[in-house]
Amino acid sequence: MTHSKRLYALEPGFAEVPLGLHMIAGLTGFTDAGSTLGQLADQIFANFTTKLVVRFKNDELLDYRSRRPVMFFERDHIEDYEPATLGIYLVHDEANQPFLYLHGYEPDLRWEEFSESILELVADLAVADFTWVHAIPFPIPHTREVGIAVSGNRKDIIDAVSEWKPQTQVPGNILHLLEYRLSKKKLPTIGFVMLVPHYLSESEYPDSALMALEQMASATGLVFPTDAIREDGLEFHRKLVKQIEKNEDLQKLVASLEQGYSKDLSGLTRSPIAKPKSKLPNAEEIAAELEDYLAIRRKNSADEGFTN
Repeated sequence: MTHSKRLYALEPGFAEVPLGLHMIAGLTGFTDAGSTLGQLADQIFANFTTKLVVRFKNDELLDYRSRRPVMFFERDHIEDYEPATLGIYLVHDEANQPFLYLHGYEPDLRWEEFSESILELVADLAVADFTWVHAIPFPIPHTREVGIAVSGNRKDIIDAVSEWKPQTQVPGNILHLLEYRLSKKKLPTIGFVMLVPHYLSESEYPDSALMALEQMASATGLVFPTDAIREDGLEFHRKLVKQIEKNEDLQKLVASLEQGYSKDLSGLTRSPIAKPKSKLPNAEEIAAELEDYLAIRRKNSADEGFTN
């Protein structure tokens, strides 16, 4: 490897990483609607054997003033601190299949050099394909399945799954840039953006994480545990229904969103997200309508599990 200024260090065990693995990615720092990436990381680290094999250098990539590390204060002194970690992990799934997981913060700095580093590592490890996940708030009701926008160069997956195909300009994140660079190198690359109901984007929404796991499994053949998160989703919806039953404004909001989308009854494909037929509420209107609901959710979060 020939980087003139390396942004990463190889950890013990890197030399034993098998060649030709899938690489999945989920980085925090831009948006994480429904805590999708947080739940995804929790599932991976709680259920699989993981080993950090590449560590990126915080001093080169992180703006500490915008994302300050946690300091542990013990009575009269600093006992320890917890620096942020951005790295690549070697993970084994439920079927003991190895794969690589790019996890941590989105770099604040040196995006081009970071992308070059990833391309270098992808080449050195003969990575088979690259799959990334992201989640954004979207005007879609929770009564519908979580929507998905798909990008990349795996046309078969895009045609089968993607529900929202805009021609627009969007604020970029580093995974967009990685997708662009890797696609130019002809590496099979796919990105799944979960479209989370905007009025639930600050809640921990299990349906979004479940959909992300299912799409990654379909794209890679990896096996992820989903039973617990399915149960969480059922419980979430049960409690959400009770909250909505008590709030007429929320009922109207959900109804207006539901009316905005066509329903495909053919059963052959997932229902497309159509242009809303009626005007959707703006951010201020949504905030006003949800004030009571969110207050209740936060007050009871410890008991009802809407947030961490």
